[in-house]
Amino acid sequence: MSSRPVTVVVAAALEALVGLASVAGGLYSLVTAVSGRALDPTSAIPLAALGLGVGALLVFVARGLWRSESWARTPVFLTQVFLAVVAYYMFTSQQYVYCAVLLGVAVCAAAAVLSPPTTAALFPEEREK
Repeated sequence: MSSRPVTVVVAAALEALVGLASVAGGLYSLVTAVSGRALDPTSAIPLAALGLGVGALLVFVARGLWRSESWARTPVFLTQVFLAVVAYYMFTSQQYVYCAVLLGVAVCAAAAVLSPPTTAALFPEEREK
């Protein structure tokens, strides 16, 4: 049995989920560009590269958090801040279901990564002082 707190598991899983969703969006953009179905092929390719790159980076950060690397906490939290901003724009465009899902993921992941058990797992030397 692992000594990893459940809050670390939740935060890492949600971060990986966001990363995989970004990869899926990048792949979709790439497929539509290559197949000729993209509305603007000149922006579909860079969008695909951005989605794939950001997704890979987010999965890498999730892996770092899963391995209890202290450096991963800040990128995970910043991802949730950006996700909350996207949720706001979904709300202003009257896409309430997407807004609720994104905001739910952002709040749960941010709360998990900032919780005391996660802090204790990522910064054990602070607990000894």
